[in-house]
Amino acid sequence: MVLLLLYVGAMIWAVGSIWNSIERVDSTPTSSSRPAGGSGSTFLLVGTDSREDLSREERNDLVTGHTEGARADTIMLLHLPDGGEPLLLSIPRDSYVEIPGHGQNKINAAYSIDGPSLLVDAVEQSTGLRAEGYLEVGCVCLDEGGGLFRGVAMCLDEPVQDEKTRLDLPAGCQMLEGKEALNYVRMRYSDPRGDLGRVERQREFLAALIHEMAKPDTVLVPWRLHGVGTATGSALALGEDTSLWETGRIALAMRSISNGDGQSLTVPVADANYQTAAGSSVLWDEAKADALFEALRTGTPLSIEP
Repeated sequence: MVLLLLYVGAMIWAVGSIWNSIERVDSTPTSSSRPAGGSGSTFLLVGTDSREDLSREERNDLVTGHTEGARADTIMLLHLPDGGEPLLLSIPRDSYVEIPGHGQNKINAAYSIDGPSLLVDAVEQSTGLRAEGYLEVGCVCLDEGGGLFRGVAMCLDEPVQDEKTRLDLPAGCQMLEGKEALNYVRMRYSDPRGDLGRVERQREFLAALIHEMAKPDTVLVPWRLHGVGTATGSALALGEDTSLWETGRIALAMRSISNGDGQSLTVPVADANYQTAAGSSVLWDEAKADALFEALRTGTPLSIEP
């Protein structure tokens, strides 16, 4: 009984430490015309390219560049239906949409203009889906967490070489960690499909990352859970209204997807090189995208191939 109580206490300590290490941000849109809640629950998952916490040496080592400020480098909607499997939907960061109060622009610009709240507003107005929670991952999370859990297993069909990030990976299955992992999910110039290819890699890597972190030898060992969790938690941010319960639902859904029990899609695209005042942008296939969003709102089976 004493050992059991010590173990439970250690687990509470580990989980509490992780929860307290996560930053809180204001992600609630100021718009008075937010979409009504529909079937199931939808959460916005965002990866930013902020370099503010990196030293010059770290930026050079990770080949992140020296861009000031931050943009939403990765944008995904995690939809949990009332019944059935979760769905992870990638929104290309260069999607050309209406930014509330700022005209049309690439959707990731919303984050740099006014942070998470404007990005949530832009996503909600573009999709008609209400975001019930917000989770943000900083630029260095993969580098901080990777070394603590032996890396992430990825199987590459072809060698990957990217001159911009100095990434050089052979074909085949291998463990990625640190800057290799970070640059694998960031690179797009050497991907023949550009940003569309990158969002697929991001989904695959995120699922593999959650799968690795959720292994019993991590989540059931308090000191390992504390080490991995606080290292990762320090690079996370949650919306102020996102509860511990909702965060747990996000983690469990991502674990299901990593086990192959969910769906992973990208918003249907009509033109991946649509020329706009903001430069080369991604134009959605309006009819297919609307049908997809409507199916998620109403809980009807997906009847299209995005």
